[in-house]
Amino acid sequence: MTSYRGVIAIFSARRFLPSLPLLAAFEAAARTGSITRAADELSLTQSAVSRQIKALEGQLGVELFVREKQKIRLTLGGMVYAREIREALTKISNASLNLRANPSGGSLTLGVPPTFGARWLTPRLPRFVARHPEVMLNVLSRPAKFDFNQDIIDAAIYFGPPQWTGVQMVALRNEIILPVCAPQLIERFRFREPADIRQAPLLHLTTRPDAWERWLRHYGVDDQAVHGMLFDQFTTLFEAAAAGLGIALLPRFMFGDELREGRIVEALPLALESVDAYHLCWPEDRGTHHPLVLFRDWLTEEMAAERP
Repeated sequence: MTSYRGVIAIFSARRFLPSLPLLAAFEAAARTGSITRAADELSLTQSAVSRQIKALEGQLGVELFVREKQKIRLTLGGMVYAREIREALTKISNASLNLRANPSGGSLTLGVPPTFGARWLTPRLPRFVARHPEVMLNVLSRPAKFDFNQDIIDAAIYFGPPQWTGVQMVALRNEIILPVCAPQLIERFRFREPADIRQAPLLHLTTRPDAWERWLRHYGVDDQAVHGMLFDQFTTLFEAAAAGLGIALLPRFMFGDELREGRIVEALPLALESVDAYHLCWPEDRGTHHPLVLFRDWLTEEMAAERP
């Protein structure tokens, strides 16, 4: 039975749980900076949106906007509240979308780095689907690290050291990175030893900001003042190298086909094994989620089959 104290706590919490229409009106006005634009977005009248925001302020006992003639601007408290409400509404929307896509609950939502997802994982997914057709797999990608407290995902593939507080993980594989460029750069610079690399433009990945410094140090080359163009994904970094913009450090296992085809070539045959690795990670409370268990077993098998 629910205790009397528990009932009081639930009732007290609900006093500070505004209805979705009030929150949606506030979020739209905060994001657009206009009652008029918020009303158009929500298909309501301006007076209806104004009443909903006033009702929300009355329920909270806090002013969220400063009204100046026909304009509004968020108070400092309103700015913080708007950000948190936007995140909460996004979570509710994503949860509803996931449920609609798979009402049975046998789904797995996975976060992956974009190039890893496109070049390595997705071409192999038909094998997982064939083995486990009962699992609805959803794949989300972005260069930045996922956050299990904010993102509606069951697991994520993460590249880095085996350090992530509050999660469990299994190591998948590391990387062998190669300095690659367009064939015309070889003709132009005629690289013969590691120090020659510094004559050419060096291309960088924002998520691996010290990759060139590590490569240069490993081969005994000055690693000071290493500058060059920045890219946020391996795919665009590869295209820049293939277009002759400079030398990029790329993982062999993702770009082996392009090397075999000659679109890119090794500036020098000097590979470097990464100190970090790819890991499959999940929150501690999702470890027994059946679709995740099936995917984890399949993924580790796939990785083991490719390991030299």
